Amino acid sequence: MTARPSARVVLVTGVARSLGARVATALQADPEIERVIGVDTVAPPVTLGRTEFVRVDLRTPAIAGIIAAARVDTVVHLNLVTAPSGPRATIKELNVIGTMQLLAACQRAESTRRLVVRSSAAVYGSSPRDPAVFAEDDEPARPPRHGFAKDAAEIEGYVRGLQRRRSDLSVSVLRFANFLGPGVDSPFTRYLALPVVPTVLGFDPRLQFLHEDDGVEVLRRMAVEDHPGCYNVAGDGVLLLSQALRRAHRPTVPMPAPSISVLGDMGRRFGGMSGFSPELLRWLTYGRVMDTSRLADELAWRPEYTTEAALADFAAARPPGGTAPLDLFDRLTATLGR
Repeated sequence: MTARPSARVVLVTGVARSLGARVATALQADPEIERVIGVDTVAPPVTLGRTEFVRVDLRTPAIAGIIAAARVDTVVHLNLVTAPSGPRATIKELNVIGTMQLLAACQRAESTRRLVVRSSAAVYGSSPRDPAVFAEDDEPARPPRHGFAKDAAEIEGYVRGLQRRRSDLSVSVLRFANFLGPGVDSPFTRYLALPVVPTVLGFDPRLQFLHEDDGVEVLRRMAVEDHPGCYNVAGDGVLLLSQALRRAHRPTVPMPAPSISVLGDMGRRFGGMSGFSPELLRWLTYGRVMDTSRLADELAWRPEYTTEAALADFAAARPPGGTAPLDLFDRLTATLGR
């Protein structure tokens, strides 16, 4: 599709997090963009240059006033909590209710012409009945029922509703594979940081990763060009979990799935395994692989980093030992063995 001229006023949500800050920084470097407005509930920990920071809670109608007053024509929605970091009800409010308020504001704003939404490959779930490779039009064999994966599926539903009401709005939905890179902090990177990494006995899932630099570039392209649609986004290639752990130089211990689930529950209470959710456990059991040809054809572009290269760059930037205390893992496994 032919690219349209760059957006003039871009609003980026979630700029207090690494991805949002990096996307805002990339967009402000474009001389054709007049203003970049970054919003979040807390101030970003880094300087954002000419990006104008506005403190706002997306769950409130205040976001509509900001979009209208600045005559925002492009919204890049990245303000999603992807890892357990508080009460589940609060996280769901931030993700779903916050998105609903933002979409309502976009619907009412005559100036808004483009919307880019961060979604996740987690909307496909992970199941033994899944297809070998997911295309964007495939339905999950077992839709996600918990956590961020369920939030992402609900958010996509609300986005489709907005598209029906605003057919003139160019909407891009990006289903990202798990991010990896030196600056990524996620449930999977915390899993890799354990002193001994538990794997599900009898399973070796196929995995894909996306380097954070490629994620920023895709979001930048979607914000300044016209590429409506839903796209899978991942680095080329696939790794087995066993290959990924060997290349990250991580010691492993195979365990039955119920034991890992208990281990995760106990780890959350002790504070050393935050984010070890049922969705992560299913992904580490059955894996997931996406077809990214639609994105490659649309953008005439492929990620700079393959899945393997993204993992290598992440591993090279991390110390060889895990960050979670070894005595914590010993206590947890000892308790399970009683």
